[in-house]
Amino acid sequence: MKSTQNHFPGYNTFFLRFQLMAGVIFMVLLSSCYTPIETRYFKTLTKDTTISAYITPGLETRIRQDDVLGINISSLSNAEDQLFNIVSTPGVQTPGYPLDKEGNIYIHRLGKVHAEGLTRKELAEQIKKGLEPYLTDAMVSVFYLNRKITVAGEIATPKIIPMPNDQMTLIDALVSSGDFKPTSLRNDLLIIRDSADKKIVKHVNMEDHAIFNSSWYYLQPNDIVIVNPDIRKSEQDARRSRFQSNWAIITSAISLIIVIASRFL
Repeated sequence: MKSTQNHFPGYNTFFLRFQLMAGVIFMVLLSSCYTPIETRYFKTLTKDTTISAYITPGLETRIRQDDVLGINISSLSNAEDQLFNIVSTPGVQTPGYPLDKEGNIYIHRLGKVHAEGLTRKELAEQIKKGLEPYLTDAMVSVFYLNRKITVAGEIATPKIIPMPNDQMTLIDALVSSGDFKPTSLRNDLLIIRDSADKKIVKHVNMEDHAIFNSSWYYLQPNDIVIVNPDIRKSEQDARRSRFQSNWAIITSAISLIIVIASRFL
């Protein structure tokens, strides 16, 4: 029995032409249904410049009654250091030094130390001075164990980020969470902040360099950053995905019909 190609000598040429034409049509339709949307940080910076009135990172927050402190003490005596670095708060099993109702913490040999209202540096200096009779050349560092920033929404890795120091920039929080997704809306982030008995909501545009002059560039403890999805991008991606799926089904069906028809004819 002779092959199908012998019955239809132009079959192979026709099928190749069909595949080529289908590929060209696919690329044209695909490019026409997708309009790229430019998204990047600080689009308003069109050339080299110097930003004035920049918010400096010099803010020192005050220790609050609900804080849990981490305190590290080091000196020339490792044995003594270990004793001081063991939490000695009576009846407290949690790591760190939580403040009591009077705003005090308890430290080995020093006993009660008032911490509420002080900065981390002020408390470190106070502890260092109190340790002078016991330790030689003591070094004291104080950091927060309970302060955090929450980043959620259309972000690569939503997470709760520890905030051991006084400040964290909005960019640091975003990068620590894996940065924006291609479908993230960069010009309308939400920052939710606790203030006394209310919550303050701020809309932030990360495409505008004016954020550098805003006090919201530096996040505060327990801030929540919400990254919203870019609906336009999501809809375009969904349409493109549907089109690719439908086109693949159509071309496969046409190819199958041609093969079946060539065999029976």
